[in-house]
Amino acid sequence: MPRILDVIQAPDQRPDQLVLRVPADGWGDIRLGSQLIVGESQNAVFFRDGKALDTFGPGRHTLTTANIPLLIDLLGVAFSGESPFKASVYFVNMADILDLKWGTPQPVALRDKDLGMVRLRAFGSYSVKVADAQRFVAQVVGQRGYYRTEEIADWLRGQLVAAFTDLLGETKAGLFDLPALVDELGVALRAKVSESFEQSGITLKQVFVRSISATEETLQAIDERAAMGAIGDMNAYLRFKAARALGDAAASAGEGGGAGEGVGAGMGLGAGIGMGAGLGGLIAQAMQGAMQPQQPAAAPAQQTAAPKTRAEIEALLDSLDMRLANGEISEATYDRLVAKWQKRLEELE
Repeated sequence: MPRILDVIQAPDQRPDQLVLRVPADGWGDIRLGSQLIVGESQNAVFFRDGKALDTFGPGRHTLTTANIPLLIDLLGVAFSGESPFKASVYFVNMADILDLKWGTPQPVALRDKDLGMVRLRAFGSYSVKVADAQRFVAQVVGQRGYYRTEEIADWLRGQLVAAFTDLLGETKAGLFDLPALVDELGVALRAKVSESFEQSGITLKQVFVRSISATEETLQAIDERAAMGAIGDMNAYLRFKAARALGDAAASAGEGGGAGEGVGAGMGLGAGIGMGAGLGGLIAQAMQGAMQPQQPAAAPAQQTAAPKTRAEIEALLDSLDMRLANGEISEATYDRLVAKWQKRLEELE
């Protein structure tokens, strides 16, 4: 229900709040002679029918037909000056709003000249200031319907992320070069979005890029390619993946699994790389070379006997060192097996 607003003010506006609406929802009944109190770091903008109207700076104001001419014109000749009129007032924070956060909600794709397509995340902070309260209310509140601080911050953040994504494509810098360019990227990002912000009455004071990092999947792919020394050579990369899958499966057999089970696991991992467009043939060739079958009709392999004596366990540990050095097993598999068999050695003491 509309309420009579004899005194209009927003003394509880927090420093991090860009705008407060009075009343918080609906319309207020305002009449000539009402007192409008605007804080030192505030501007007050009258709003009605989707339009930002008369604007007041800091101080105490008594509403008259003289100081709300735009609103009076909108009300028209039917307004008598005695009955209340409906409107809302937006108190806009004109101080600097500091340390707002921005970040990529989803990984951003970047084409790297050495690594191909990589995915990365970026985070940072920014500060803004409302330079034109009437324009801000007209563009942000009137056109977009945003007046809650979190809504406005989400909108600003979206503009920054979109501009940052475009900027990455324009820089042509590689993934490993980006962390050293965060200062330059911050300056370029501010220049790229400042005009857009100003059209909404907002000045972008500062913007910082705090962190640029590759996703876990990208880091894993980089590690694997670097380990085989064949960055950009997809055929060699697929052979490396297939050999590692077989190495892990064979190593698992030493934990008590059958040899046939280990081969099945290796085939499953190899198939996961992708059998389309001839990739399956590459994996099959790598598997065939690693397995070296003796006879096509050979009987199924018997379960691998687990080492029991100290000498057998020590020999197994030595072989794990060699297989890790040759890239036959992953570091995770190596660490797991070494921990297991060293524990067995301790139990034999």
